[in-house]
Amino acid sequence: MNMLHINSYYSTSLFYKNLFEYQIKNELDIDVFVPVSSAFQKRDFNYGDYTTISKNHNKFDRVLFHLKHNKIFKDIQSKYNIDEYSLIHAHSLFSNGYIALKLKKKYGTPYIVAVRNTDVNVFFKRMIHLRGLGLEILYEAQQIVFLSETYKKYVIDKYVPNDKKEEIKHKTSVIPNGIDDFWFNNIRTPKKGISLSRLRLLQVGEINKNKNVETTVKAIELLREKGINAELNVVGRVKDEKILNKIKNLNYVNYLGVKTKHELIQIYRENDIFVLPSINETFGLVYAEAMSQGLPVIYSKGQGFDGQFVDGEVGFSVDCFDEAEIANKIISSIDIYEVITENCIQLSNKFTWDKIFKSYMNLYRKL
Repeated sequence: MNMLHINSYYSTSLFYKNLFEYQIKNELDIDVFVPVSSAFQKRDFNYGDYTTISKNHNKFDRVLFHLKHNKIFKDIQSKYNIDEYSLIHAHSLFSNGYIALKLKKKYGTPYIVAVRNTDVNVFFKRMIHLRGLGLEILYEAQQIVFLSETYKKYVIDKYVPNDKKEEIKHKTSVIPNGIDDFWFNNIRTPKKGISLSRLRLLQVGEINKNKNVETTVKAIELLREKGINAELNVVGRVKDEKILNKIKNLNYVNYLGVKTKHELIQIYRENDIFVLPSINETFGLVYAEAMSQGLPVIYSKGQGFDGQFVDGEVGFSVDCFDEAEIANKIISSIDIYEVITENCIQLSNKFTWDKIFKSYMNLYRKL
């Protein structure tokens, strides 16, 4: 099988390399096309000799969807002989899927397409003029991949016309993202209870409005009012200094900065519960990482991680803007802590790249 991946996210989301390396290891013949703007600064990272990072548009082109993507469409044809490929894998619905759609129309090459957070919460929700295009990309795809059952249900229920719903459901799969084998090679034994005299909560992610740390802080204030001596440890790159300045001087908040995975694994182990009520989240690799180290997870209702497990199995879903519910679900996690922490470790193997690779192979074989 000769496959062309179109993945504009691989320029910064390096976890995709795990999937690409598994495919090569299993003798798939792949190329990975990564369209980026002329301002992109390549990272000091081995993207693999199967990857072409191509500067083919500028930062102003993004204002006009068709202008930007027609430049990308022209460029990909100059880089590859499209007729050589039996399948195209587009890693987002609108940006990458549009290129796959145009290639299918011109060359007849079938494609599968993934639906991401940006597709749902930016393109479908805000760019009404492009909704018809998004639906066309779904209709023309051989297979569609969602990262969670929640997003699948939301998109089909809200945007797909009634007479097309069954057709879309029939060719849709739910395949989550995976986490690096590092976490499974260093998986933790279950914790034996926690102390309410020092409850250590952890949040890992960029410091920005979307990660919603201010609501988490309000939940901690409620816990402290109930006599639970909770503290919040925060790890991540600062994208909004104003948010950091609001929380960093609180005596129960510790900002730990940016950490490598080798440093982060120790931080996971030193904490008790993982809390990340993001406003929008495609999936959230950090939830799976936290699970591998035995931390119950608090995640947002209706977002990417919701629906991966039964509520209460590895943690709880919450209304991301309801600090009282977040505080109550933290307490619920404490009440059944030893059961949840053991579940987290056992069930985290859902996110091994070996399992995810096999899921994709099953999907490819349907074509």
